[in-house]
Amino acid sequence: MLRSTAAVVAIVVASLLVLEGPLLLRLTAQQATAVPPAGRQFEVASIKPNTSGRRASSINVQPGGRFDATNVPLERLIASAYRILPEQQLIGAPDWVNTDPFDIVAKGEGASTPEEMSEMLRSLLEERFNLKVHRETRELPIYALTLSRSDGRLGDQLKPSSVDCAALRDGARSAAPGSQSSPPAPLPFCLQMRPGALTATGAALSQVATSLSATAGRIVQDRTGLTGTFDIELSWTPERGGQLGPGGIDGGVSLFTAIQEQLGLKLESQRGPVEVIVIDTVSRPTPD
Repeated sequence: MLRSTAAVVAIVVASLLVLEGPLLLRLTAQQATAVPPAGRQFEVASIKPNTSGRRASSINVQPGGRFDATNVPLERLIASAYRILPEQQLIGAPDWVNTDPFDIVAKGEGASTPEEMSEMLRSLLEERFNLKVHRETRELPIYALTLSRSDGRLGDQLKPSSVDCAALRDGARSAAPGSQSSPPAPLPFCLQMRPGALTATGAALSQVATSLSATAGRIVQDRTGLTGTFDIELSWTPERGGQLGPGGIDGGVSLFTAIQEQLGLKLESQRGPVEVIVIDTVSRPTPD
């Protein structure tokens, strides 16, 4: 069953916009490896159970290295820290990890990159929740992103790009910082998702596949065989109470239909290697 629209959007924001980066399949099947302890840490952090009974929740990263989570279960915090889709990629979690919400306010030392913020969040979870995990790769149901037309023709909303946005971002990050009077230019947005829309500029299809995972409800892997980068404008109709599955609803265009009609691609239900996070130990924190 697919999550509610609010939960899906929150996961997308936490995993893609706040803590951007691809889900990496680093292991071959049957392998397992311990996750090394995180290094960089927040300077101060407050964790409290949220007893409001509200459904709304949020995760935000503020300027200056501040991390705020409101009414968020540990499941989503782990998903943000390890950049995973919790429904498929989190194994061995006790029930309270999925249901008991927490409020977290944490402050780092100065501005942090998305990678550094992930590392600090992992360290916080290890310290305060006694979280210990290891990685495995398992054969699980996935959606394979493939070509939908026998002639290989692409849809009108999928166009080859002369830009490699990831390379531009890497170059901007490694450039020497500007003076105080001339701050560095903001990093370009290679890919953005909103409810019912995905926009990409100079993005690889592997990035697009990863970004579609939360909305599709399972890991999406690029199996198109297409190389290079693309400009994409994809739109579909979100359904209240959940995202549209393959069948769609009356008067709406499902994600699956939109991908086929607008991009000339399709999502095929298959099985494939998926990296998962297996919980070894976890405990409730002492409120502060």
